[in-house]
Amino acid sequence: MIDVRELKLDKNRRVIVTSDIHANLPLFQELLEKVNYTTEDYLFINGDLCEKGPDSLSTVAFARRLSAESDRVFITKGNCDVVHDYVFNHVEGIKNYMRQRKNSILNEMLDRHGKTLDEFETLQQLGDFYRSEFGDVLDWLDQLPIAFETDDFIIIHAGVEDILDWKETSREVALYTPAFYEKGHQADKTVIVGHWPVVNYRANSVSSNSPLIDLEKRIISIDGGNQIKSDGQLNALLMTGEDISYTYVDGLNEKTILRSHTEDMGRVGTVTYPNYEVRIVQEDEFFTLCENTNLGIEQWIKNEFIQDNQCKNDLSTSFLSVEKGETVSIIDERQAGYTLVKLRTGEVGWIPKNCLV
Repeated sequence: MIDVRELKLDKNRRVIVTSDIHANLPLFQELLEKVNYTTEDYLFINGDLCEKGPDSLSTVAFARRLSAESDRVFITKGNCDVVHDYVFNHVEGIKNYMRQRKNSILNEMLDRHGKTLDEFETLQQLGDFYRSEFGDVLDWLDQLPIAFETDDFIIIHAGVEDILDWKETSREVALYTPAFYEKGHQADKTVIVGHWPVVNYRANSVSSNSPLIDLEKRIISIDGGNQIKSDGQLNALLMTGEDISYTYVDGLNEKTILRSHTEDMGRVGTVTYPNYEVRIVQEDEFFTLCENTNLGIEQWIKNEFIQDNQCKNDLSTSFLSVEKGETVSIIDERQAGYTLVKLRTGEVGWIPKNCLV
């Protein structure tokens, strides 16, 4: 049975939930400032403090300080917070992972002491180094629970199994299960998860990294793709009594719209992993209408991203309307004819370049 901690919350206090900080400490601090976090609030961090971003160790240290300063801070494990398990379990593949992913807490620990992976002949030796020099960090990460349960919701990083007693969920599912929203569950409370970027669920709707809130299905998914998606963001779910809202920060540069544009063709969607294979239907000057062969839907893909019947990476296929004087975040202005932007509402899509020139 996974480690589940039961909590009784004061319903008069605000609840803030975030997840998947991924070693981006400045963005996390910006988010806390944006939501005006104080120790009077409940703050939940739903896994993945570490990996992918530039500073796992400082992010963990900051989270530890938050937890020490308030007994209303609650942090769960994410799969990226236990990457050291592969070292201690002597999984040889972790060496390739470390060589390919510079932004890892495992590499940061080596760098702090001027060490390199090649200096350790065995994983046993590497593990001994980590335990000797960073034992307190590893112990703190290891003691984090898998889930918290309150009267109203369950907070767990990736998801729960679709079984009668959700607490019998395996550790593997709790930390690693993909696309939980598509699976569902039998728990009698709303399950709040991170782990799987919410934009992955929006292949056939307006592209967005904002939380997916489905109270009928009893699932709230909040991973905004921070450090993973070029248009990603760090989300905060805000709950006060019965009210649920959200906000986000993303670190993108902003510009002001100089010319209005109305998009009335209803072209929406997103290409995301692993659904990159396409069949060309109609080629236009700037975009090509493609059938996404895995999903069986049609999407307008920017021409520069199509190669050998593949979309080269994750990409919005949505088209947006904008108003003169509106502020947007710039994601990609390198392509011909159109610029990829994010609206203040979080919607991501293409607008003509002349809206910004």
